[in-house]
Amino acid sequence: MRMVACDLDGTIVRKDGRISPRTLAALTACERLGVHVVFVTGRPPRWMEPIVEMTGHQGLALCGNGAVVLNLATGTVVSSRALTLPTVVEVTRRLREAIPGAAFALETLNGYRREPGYVAMHPAAQEAQAAPLDQLLFDSPTVVKVLCKQSAEHYGELDSDELLVLARGTLGDLAEVVHSDPLAHMLEISAPGVTKATALAWLAGELGVQADEVIAFGDMPNDIPMLTWVGTGYAMAGGHPDAIAAASRQAPPCDQDGVAQVIESLLAGLDHKVGR
Repeated sequence: MRMVACDLDGTIVRKDGRISPRTLAALTACERLGVHVVFVTGRPPRWMEPIVEMTGHQGLALCGNGAVVLNLATGTVVSSRALTLPTVVEVTRRLREAIPGAAFALETLNGYRREPGYVAMHPAAQEAQAAPLDQLLFDSPTVVKVLCKQSAEHYGELDSDELLVLARGTLGDLAEVVHSDPLAHMLEISAPGVTKATALAWLAGELGVQADEVIAFGDMPNDIPMLTWVGTGYAMAGGHPDAIAAASRQAPPCDQDGVAQVIESLLAGLDHKVGR
């Protein structure tokens, strides 16, 4: 084990938004032994500051489902893989035809923006720039993720799994489509080839780490590429059934410090081997 790749929400971040002291101690123990710890998340860079405050982590994080490499020490974007603007237009056109009341928001390197019909849940999202899509694209932003929900009159008719089936059938290879919560009624759309796995493979290569030297933890469909690329993928008990089916192993639930339990066991095994 030379690298631990860890999803955040539902994996180490609990429903109250906190990471337990036990999990923080396990991740710190990895770093002290020279094991790389990398957060691989669907969160945009703008949502990473609380994680830095809780963990003190100063390395690189892979955000936006692998679309953005973020330097946590400085808060700066190291690199990004964006959707082209014609692809954004075509993605939204096709999804409007396939999904009743489809409405969109954009995660860009210049911030978050949304269509008026997009159901915004968080206060910051509600206050964000709202305009028709062509106006949201007027300044040619770097779009790292397109978000799709059904508008208010249709919201909740389809869950995230049902939306995902429709979107993949309609978009094909035009873009990568995932979701990170079956109850959020939301799709997350990235440029072709952008997944947590491709981003992690790049970072592991930069650090001279092989896939079979990486363990990963996740709980949702957006984690599946990562869980299947690494040497050992742990899906969290209580996570999405597709993630559990794809992973080679299962960890106890997030609220039982499942990641910490697994890491503690693995590190104890390393200590035993060193002590022989």
